[in-house]
Amino acid sequence: MTTTSPTKAPDPTAGAAAPAAPAARREARRPIRFRPGAGQQLKGGPFAYIALAVVGIGSLLPLYWTLVAASHTQDEVLATTPPFLPGGRLLHNLDAAWNDANLGKAIVNSVIVSSCITAATLFFCTLAGYAFAKMRFRGRGALMTGVIATLTIPPQLSVVPLFMMMSDIGWGGRLESVIFPTLVSAFGVFFMRQYLSEALPYELVEAAKIDGANNFRIVLSVVLPVARPAMMVLGMLTFVQAWNDFFWPYLALNQQNPTLQVALGQLSASYTPDQSIVMAGALISTLPLLVVFVIFGKRIVGGIMSGAVKG
Repeated sequence: MTTTSPTKAPDPTAGAAAPAAPAARREARRPIRFRPGAGQQLKGGPFAYIALAVVGIGSLLPLYWTLVAASHTQDEVLATTPPFLPGGRLLHNLDAAWNDANLGKAIVNSVIVSSCITAATLFFCTLAGYAFAKMRFRGRGALMTGVIATLTIPPQLSVVPLFMMMSDIGWGGRLESVIFPTLVSAFGVFFMRQYLSEALPYELVEAAKIDGANNFRIVLSVVLPVARPAMMVLGMLTFVQAWNDFFWPYLALNQQNPTLQVALGQLSASYTPDQSIVMAGALISTLPLLVVFVIFGKRIVGGIMSGAVKG
């Protein structure tokens, strides 16, 4: 009687191991910056650093030229070969711009106007964005369409009726005439609505309602923490826009009570303005924005990146 030795079952993975070896070797030889993987950051090559350097220099060049022009005389600035290095008249020109345009009061007025507009815009736009994003009520779509439609209307069309309204109220030449018409922005409502639609889940709101929280408590404890990154971005955009606004403050205010941009407009409104002093005033108006960005820059960039990964 012949005994047959049991045959070993073929390994289904034996044939697949051989073709996989070359692929593994190619992956090992591939540079680390080109290997795919979650959480890995790509390393930039020389071209990326050159492009970033060009963009950075191009962004800083206007600010550098403002500094150079503010530190020279007008004849030197308007010469055939303008200076490329800062001069020694910076403090003199800054003092002249500060006194000629009453920039001290203008800066205080700009801080008040920009802070009030930013705080009100964040408050009202966050509430409206939450209502449009997560609350169900009749006419929600039509109201949102109306809000977006206001973005297509040029602001110049509302200048005459708005000016007449402010005069009838008695706010002509006062800061209230600049603050109250811009307490809410259609862009802010749309921006917060789009962010909260993705970042705030319905389950979180429903859980808060089950726990007995009213709408005010939900906004305070649930909506605001979630919306903080978007609020940082919207707050920065609103503050910069309010700080640099010139058209409506120029019409609504007077020379005795100006904002910073109105004061700079008066500084350059003479028949032969001194360009070096005008540049010194522009430098003064830019410094507060740089300080704000240095203080809140990390949070603003963090808010932008947080919003970029939603979806």
